[in-house]
Amino acid sequence: MKNRLTVLNLLFLALVIVSCKDKQVFTLSGTVKNPATLKSVYLLQADSAGTSVVDSTKLSDDGSFRFKHFAPYGNLFKLRVGTNFFDFIAQNTDDITFTTDLKDTLHTYEITGSPSSEKIKEFNKISNFYGAQITKVATEYDAKSQALGTASDSLQRIYDPIIKKITGEYGLAVLKFVDDNKGSLAAFYAMMSLDPYQYEQQMVAYADNIKDSFKDNPGVQHFIHQMTALKPTSVGQKAPEFTTTGLDGKPVSLADYKGKYVMLDFWASWCGPCRAENPNVVKQYAAFKDKGFNILGISLDVTQKEWQDAVKADKLTWAHGSDLKRFEGPTENLYHIVAIPSNFIIDPQGVIVAKNITGSSLEDFLKKTFNKPQQ
Repeated sequence: MKNRLTVLNLLFLALVIVSCKDKQVFTLSGTVKNPATLKSVYLLQADSAGTSVVDSTKLSDDGSFRFKHFAPYGNLFKLRVGTNFFDFIAQNTDDITFTTDLKDTLHTYEITGSPSSEKIKEFNKISNFYGAQITKVATEYDAKSQALGTASDSLQRIYDPIIKKITGEYGLAVLKFVDDNKGSLAAFYAMMSLDPYQYEQQMVAYADNIKDSFKDNPGVQHFIHQMTALKPTSVGQKAPEFTTTGLDGKPVSLADYKGKYVMLDFWASWCGPCRAENPNVVKQYAAFKDKGFNILGISLDVTQKEWQDAVKADKLTWAHGSDLKRFEGPTENLYHIVAIPSNFIIDPQGVIVAKNITGSSLEDFLKKTFNKPQQ
């Protein structure tokens, strides 16, 4: 009797150990219908460095497979089945089931056991819909360009607004998805698909909304930290005051533009995209300076001569200042400049009303601002 109890106790202990181990992983049980020659599937994990393979397994004869993986917090994973990738969100204790059919040219799949995974699937439908539209337009543009045998400005003027319209509609769809799913980690990954320059204001607001959520997810916490740092220089905030040094060696201050519209234009002589944008800035300044538009150029150069030569060469006739310390200058740190060109348009009340707008978007903004009908 004593020996029997000992055996039973050992069996019970083994079950407890297995149970405890299962709580330290999530389980993904899947089936691949019509796998043909496919032998293995791969599990990938996303983190701040990108996406990497963390596990793989062989398909059984019936196309089934099983993964057990450690995930102490909800995180984005991808399942690679042949050349197809399927997103899902998982964390320890989740018991997820997955099914797909390789004969399905639309690459649809079923996933249960993880509400966030079902939401990320919903988001992917949005992403795929607009992605297909952009691919179609881009393919059409490429075909017409090849037929012409050369790049065409007129062709670009036709297709750029179409792409801009589609990406704008995509942005609105993503923001609606995020708003409808604030409590889901899928909303965070959807928000990360947007251009941080164009949607910074919405990202700052979203970070505020989730600051008490997903505290165990380092990716989310890093995002919240970034947006908190950017908030003081985001659209709608008072522009931070600063004083730097002008080309003539005298102080130049943001306070000099109190009660006026001014664009802080961060650039450098060595910055190719900045120099390419300068003709557009010159054009807009000429069109709107008499209506109250001012510019203060902030150079990230390190030598006075290169800075001065570029100002002269590009005919930049507005005021200029620089700390001559590249990205390490106090003005650059104050405005969190990590890439150039970068700009901030500040209204007469000292509020940032636009940020990082270039090309036709700058012209559109200035027209709306300075060509308002008289009341």
